[in-house]
Amino acid sequence: MITVNPDGKIMVRRCLVTLRPFRLFVLGIGFFSLCFLMTSLGGQFSARRPGDSPFTIRTEVMGGPESRGVLRKMSDLLELMVKRMDTLARLENSSELHRAAGEGRFALDRLPAGPGLMERIQAIAQNVSDIAVKVDQILRHSLLLHSKVSEGRRDQCDAPSDPKFPDCSGKVEWMRARWTSDPCYAFFGVDGTECSFLIYLSEVEWFCPPLPWRNQTATRRAPKPLPKVQAVFRSNLSHLLELMGSGKESLIFMKKRTKRFTAQWALAAQRLAQKLGGVRRDQKQILVHIGFLTEESGDVFSPRVLKGGPLGEMVQWADILAALYVLGHGLRITVSLKELQSNLGVPPGRGNCPLTMPLPFDLIYTDYHGLQQMKQHMGLSFRKYRCRIRVIDTFGTEPAYNHEEYATLHGYRTNWGYWNLNPKQFMTMFPHTPDNSFMGFVSEELNETEKQLIKDGKASKMAVVYGKEASIWKGKEKFLSILNKYMEIHGTVYYESQRPPEVPAFVKNHGLLPQPEFQQLLRKAKLFIGFGFPYEGPAPLEAIANGCVFLQSRFSPPHSSLNHEFFRGKPTSREVFSQHPYAENFIGKPHVWTVDYNNSEEFEAAIQAIMTTQVDPYLPYEYTCEGMLERIHAYIQHQDFCAAPGPAPPGTRAPQSPFILAPNATHLEWARNASLAPGAWPPAHSLRAWLAAAGRACTDACLDHGLICEPSFFPFLNSQDAFQKLQVPCDGIESEMNHLYPAFAQPGQECFLQKEPLLFSCAGSSTKYRRLCPCRDFRKGQVALCQDCL
Repeated sequence: MITVNPDGKIMVRRCLVTLRPFRLFVLGIGFFSLCFLMTSLGGQFSARRPGDSPFTIRTEVMGGPESRGVLRKMSDLLELMVKRMDTLARLENSSELHRAAGEGRFALDRLPAGPGLMERIQAIAQNVSDIAVKVDQILRHSLLLHSKVSEGRRDQCDAPSDPKFPDCSGKVEWMRARWTSDPCYAFFGVDGTECSFLIYLSEVEWFCPPLPWRNQTATRRAPKPLPKVQAVFRSNLSHLLELMGSGKESLIFMKKRTKRFTAQWALAAQRLAQKLGGVRRDQKQILVHIGFLTEESGDVFSPRVLKGGPLGEMVQWADILAALYVLGHGLRITVSLKELQSNLGVPPGRGNCPLTMPLPFDLIYTDYHGLQQMKQHMGLSFRKYRCRIRVIDTFGTEPAYNHEEYATLHGYRTNWGYWNLNPKQFMTMFPHTPDNSFMGFVSEELNETEKQLIKDGKASKMAVVYGKEASIWKGKEKFLSILNKYMEIHGTVYYESQRPPEVPAFVKNHGLLPQPEFQQLLRKAKLFIGFGFPYEGPAPLEAIANGCVFLQSRFSPPHSSLNHEFFRGKPTSREVFSQHPYAENFIGKPHVWTVDYNNSEEFEAAIQAIMTTQVDPYLPYEYTCEGMLERIHAYIQHQDFCAAPGPAPPGTRAPQSPFILAPNATHLEWARNASLAPGAWPPAHSLRAWLAAAGRACTDACLDHGLICEPSFFPFLNSQDAFQKLQVPCDGIESEMNHLYPAFAQPGQECFLQKEPLLFSCAGSSTKYRRLCPCRDFRKGQVALCQDCL
């Protein structure tokens, strides 16, 4: 039996205990040295590409053969240090293993001799010391070399004074002070020298002129644009379903909807192809980024899909994706910030630098959440490419809220506006204001056989309540009691285990129904009734398309951002006179009844009248698949907010006026012999201009004449000539920024022209002004397009 001296045991244990702290000490020295090298090299490591070894140093910035050799030596020394530390780690692990196997009893002959172990430790310490000395030599040599290079080009790297680049010197000053504030600058080669600042500001950004000694062919190389491909209508949507991805309840809902409408999209594509004939359509590359579904925006919709939450936005997005795909365009769909950055070519960092490549997309469809994400991560490229963006904006954005300076000065600033886009870049669910583009969605279109089956199967005494959330039913007992006297009431209110107490016992509640089952319920019902919320959803159109009468409440006073929490903060001053203004104004009786719910007698009389009213299933053309395809095709073909020429300055008078006074002397028309404005869309010959009554918005003034206000025509009217042709007595002409101009102020007989083109607006009114309003005709059932717009 071997006996062990207790003193020897204690010595060995102390050696093992002190070994780990010493190893950590050595590691600390190595890590500190590595950090020191990274810092000294001016941020080169921050630009390391994914996949590089931790000790792989990018030599392209320093450039010369000497510096590459020096850096290679540094790399070798660091690798050697790691190998030595790895040997030490295996030694320690071996010692710990012996200790565990012997349950605390060690045989001294199994351990390496104490002096041998100390020699290894001393050797590693000496290597670290040698590394420190050599690093110092390397840095001195590198700085000397860099000094010589800088000396030779110092006169070539002064900020140039060029009137074409007035911001250059200021940007160089900024770079001197802040170039380390974002790793993206080092990614593009900025290393703290004047030359690197100027190279970056002239070749990556565009604030400085190109440097004459740089190889401009190499630095300004751009990929050749792909040859244009003709868009071809698609009828098979299986690939689109793959592009949409999975994993979110919202995406599952959208894919089910798209799959259910496949046959209707295919038929609509066939009809539109026949209508367009041989018109060539270039295929566009389109990025669709659904910002509200990203985790960074909270994705509040996905968890609520199965709990009765609002689905209107997802209905619209599903239909937009289907329409773009069926039209034959190339699609890329993203629902995460990481995917967005990858598709845009966002450099690593905090979003201060431009994109690493020219934007490969002709158009980007997104929402307000996605717009904010793009601005945050695209740097200066956002300003360059924002004309390609289309914002899906449910409730619309009026010009007064869109113009940042004007909104800030006049109290129109909200959480959603001030983007300085062309207002037509905002695309709405319903045609709220012509200032924005009407995007819409689709409802199921029935053939004549299906319509007749629905009419034959209607239950004349059956009503369905519009509202899947229990809160919508709260306080509606009075109306429900009146309705219950005449009809059997059905609801589709979500609940998990217990029936919601807000839903009266006499209501037959089906719970949350899948869309096909909800459609079957509507096909049986006579009445679809709303209680004021939600505003302007797709369900009333679906009900009307399935042969229901829609009954809704009239708002008095109208709801707006001034008196209703729901609209507060939204970038619009629109007044909403009913739950669904589109249904009231564009469909109306007998399909839509709007009554004062505060008047019980009026409400009950409406119920009695509806019971004896016979209606056929009806769907406006603009909400069919063909109508939506037609509209989006026209937008893609004709809307160009990047190349469109700016309007003439206020007060500019054309050599020959394009306007004539109509024979009845009430409005202006485009003269037949006048040349058409090149590139104008809608075509300028559809222009009709009226002077609105005081306090009347242009939207309403044009509707009074059976026309639509067309904001793209404002530049043609923004001149003294238009007022003169209308025989308006202008004692003076002034140009100002005001979303109500051009206009005539009656007290004072003064005429005002618009100074800021982004503020041309169909919306807005004041009793002080008579607004000069441009109007146009529109296609039957397609309010977004004029007669010759397709």
